[in-house]
Amino acid sequence: MSQIIYKIAPEALWREAEKNGRFTGAAIDIADGFIHFSTAQQVRETAAKHFAGQTDLLLIAVDGAQLGEALKYEVSRGGALFPHLYAALGLDAVLWAKPLPLGDSGQHEFPALEGE
Repeated sequence: MSQIIYKIAPEALWREAEKNGRFTGAAIDIADGFIHFSTAQQVRETAAKHFAGQTDLLLIAVDGAQLGEALKYEVSRGGALFPHLYAALGLDAVLWAKPLPLGDSGQHEFPALEGE
């Protein structure tokens, strides 16, 4: 099983995290007490459900193996196990951040994902 997990974030929020050297989460993450992630199989549905029509987003790939015990897979949407990080995300675990543009269809266009 791939240890790569994915976060969708507004570009401005992510650029702030890059300046600070760590990502503490979006408003929903802070409210819930953990940073929401998705696996490669889950991230497209996450984009459609929570980020529909939004522009200026980034898709961030993270090496979940580097996150230790703060990363927990917990039951969420549809009974599936989703990765949740109960700590700030250190940028050393980030593999890449790529634009997540809206296509002509109004759906986000994803790069190739490991673990699909």
